Amino acid sequence: MSTPQIDYAAVFHALPGMVALLTPDLVYADANEDFLRLAGRSREQLLGRYIFDVFPENPHEPAAAGMRETQASMQRVVSTGERDTMALLRYDIEDSQRPGQWVEHFWSPVNAPVLDPDGRVVLIVHRVEEVTELIRARSGAGNDSGRARVLEAELYTRSRELQQVNERLRRAHAREREVALALQAAMLPAPTPVGHHRAAVRYRPAVGTLNVCGDWYDLVDLPGDRIAVAVGDVVGHGLEAAGVMGQLRSALSAAARVADGPARALEALGLYARHVDGAESTTVVKTYIDWDTHTLTYSSAGHPPPALLHPDGTVTFLDQATDPPLGARPEHVPRPEASTPFAEGATLVLYSDGLIERRDEDIDTGLARLADSLVRHGRAQPETLADALLADLLPTSGNTDDTVLVIIRL
Repeated sequence: MSTPQIDYAAVFHALPGMVALLTPDLVYADANEDFLRLAGRSREQLLGRYIFDVFPENPHEPAAAGMRETQASMQRVVSTGERDTMALLRYDIEDSQRPGQWVEHFWSPVNAPVLDPDGRVVLIVHRVEEVTELIRARSGAGNDSGRARVLEAELYTRSRELQQVNERLRRAHAREREVALALQAAMLPAPTPVGHHRAAVRYRPAVGTLNVCGDWYDLVDLPGDRIAVAVGDVVGHGLEAAGVMGQLRSALSAAARVADGPARALEALGLYARHVDGAESTTVVKTYIDWDTHTLTYSSAGHPPPALLHPDGTVTFLDQATDPPLGARPEHVPRPEASTPFAEGATLVLYSDGLIERRDEDIDTGLARLADSLVRHGRAQPETLADALLADLLPTSGNTDDTVLVIIRL
């Protein structure tokens, strides 16, 4: 039996309940029949117009604040790409037949994003349940009408208080994010020259979320023409993750100066991490670069593999010494280590998973995307290459996870 063709436009217009589609600029793109009927507006009065030009706020009831809260909710959807459920809202509507006459309305709105393949918000689904008649019916119900009205007023008041509490929480979270980012910036090393070699580093915090401050990088000068490079990712976010990150980065930086290779450095870090709350499941990759022998020696604790762009334009992923993240084993086990030669002019790229991973996508797809971008831009200098990779690989709407990128011209 064949699957019937579905006219989704017809389905949308027939949906029960009030549903409208708006652009990220809050301009009406469409509305279903129930929305038009219950809002008392024609399609021509809505489509292509700014929402608050169609439905301005009642000038006689400024305390209701319906316009401000509706606008804030929709802007949150656009900035975060996440659904926003509003509290019970009073938003009066001007009578289309009697200008200047306002009709009291109570609504229960939900705003949800429609995303394109790159994760950008292209439409806002504005679903509204009108509860005006329910409130009126309850307030006029027999001998209990007075009590019912009190209960409705109490419900409305509590919903407004809940909305205000949510807004205070959002501001508190934003402040925590600012503090955590400042702490992260203070603890990450400033980009410095690595001898006569060219390098570039980038840190991009997640946009619009608290999922920041778990990613880090480190570059350490070693005796001879050698350096050690690391990129790590702490599970968690905010101030706690920033604190754990600082402890682990400092410990690994010290270990790299005395260990005889990246595997031994990660073993020392793993033993230290057992005594740091929040350090479990941290991923990190450590690479020693030796220009005297033209050799890369590396070890990974559950981290995405570094990429090596060869002068001939081919890309190799350093994935021959991968072990579980820190704290994944109950007992200490020696970590693997591998070495590979490199030619002068090659490029080494270390990064965190925010650069390549996407929800509902296999990691191999992200690695292939990185390799393709490296091949296309690989002749660029490290600073230019870093910007090109971020432009190619991060969603245009903003990365939803921390991203660290370190590029070294070998």
